[in-house]
Amino acid sequence: MSTFLNRNPYQRAHRASFFSGFDPILAAAIGLLLVIGTLLVYAATRDWYAANGLDPEYYLKRHVINIVIGLALAWGTTIIDYRLLRAYTPFIWGLGVLGLALLLIPGIGAEINGARAWIPLPGGLQIQPAEIAKISIILGISMLLSERTHNSDEPSNRDVLKALGVAGLPILLILAQPDVGTVFIISASVVTIIAVSGAPTRWVVGLLLAALIGGFGAVQTGVINDYQLKRLQSFVDPSADIQGAGYQLRQARITVGSGGLFGTGLFEGPQTNGRFVPEQQTDFIFTVAGEQLGFLGSGFIIFLLLLVLMRAFAIARRSTDPYGTLVCTGVIAWFAFQIFENIGMTLGLMPMTGVPLPFLSYGGSSMFANLIGFGLLQNVHSRQRG
Repeated sequence: MSTFLNRNPYQRAHRASFFSGFDPILAAAIGLLLVIGTLLVYAATRDWYAANGLDPEYYLKRHVINIVIGLALAWGTTIIDYRLLRAYTPFIWGLGVLGLALLLIPGIGAEINGARAWIPLPGGLQIQPAEIAKISIILGISMLLSERTHNSDEPSNRDVLKALGVAGLPILLILAQPDVGTVFIISASVVTIIAVSGAPTRWVVGLLLAALIGGFGAVQTGVINDYQLKRLQSFVDPSADIQGAGYQLRQARITVGSGGLFGTGLFEGPQTNGRFVPEQQTDFIFTVAGEQLGFLGSGFIIFLLLLVLMRAFAIARRSTDPYGTLVCTGVIAWFAFQIFENIGMTLGLMPMTGVPLPFLSYGGSSMFANLIGFGLLQNVHSRQRG
């Protein structure tokens, strides 16, 4: 009896892992998304690369390597009990801020498509610190809002201010790149975590109003670059600049619509093979699905993404401690808003931003971050069993 009573509640940390006590439905859904995403990335790049005398499997090979590394990171995330991650959270947050700060140093950050968001690495590789910052912010504010230093079931105003400080510095550094799409996703995740934490409603309402005022002010004061403003204008009026800022949006809608109900068939899409949508393997990967897999194939992808969110919500609801609930909430909000923004952008329902589709788009940093988020969900799930 004494052995049972004195048992450390974290004792299972060394036994629980990705392969023990994981959610099989969540794992199966993400596994299918990874397979489908691999095929779509290959379909988006194969013919064009082959026609230009390049390796048609270049992106395929790199995408598979990214998945393998990401799965290893997901497994590693499950090894340490998520409740013990609190001790490492300041270190993780500090690494995220350091990576973002390095981008501002001349000669270190690489500018692509108007944003200084990548750090070049040997071997032609690149890392995007903003993707890692998503995880560090979720862990940081979840830790602050789940700890109660007073006799109350809800965080105090001081707790919320600390959480906003933890999120605010990385957000400002990301705005300096500038990367408005990532700021939107992180901000939405922060507001969602604060709302679920039990903080007074006035904080949530105030943050939403601040976001609206801040967005309007950014447009008026020129914080948003010209190319971002043109993207916003093309969203409001797609016919305003069909050969410039509106070209990609117009071609994306044409490509998705050309697939019909059943699609043209994998690797058979003329729009994709003709490279009408630039960088289709990254932010516009859903257009490949729309054309080649059709409405039914695209609908199946959306179903799998919704299944991931539903299973994540179930894990958050079953969590027995506030920290686990808030971590899951942050991951859910991150995935949900990013999915909505990416698919909405592809269909012309949202302005164009450089955000990839989770588990499907090509990109090492985003794939690593997504699978670490998956690992966090499995970590919380496995520690709630038995």
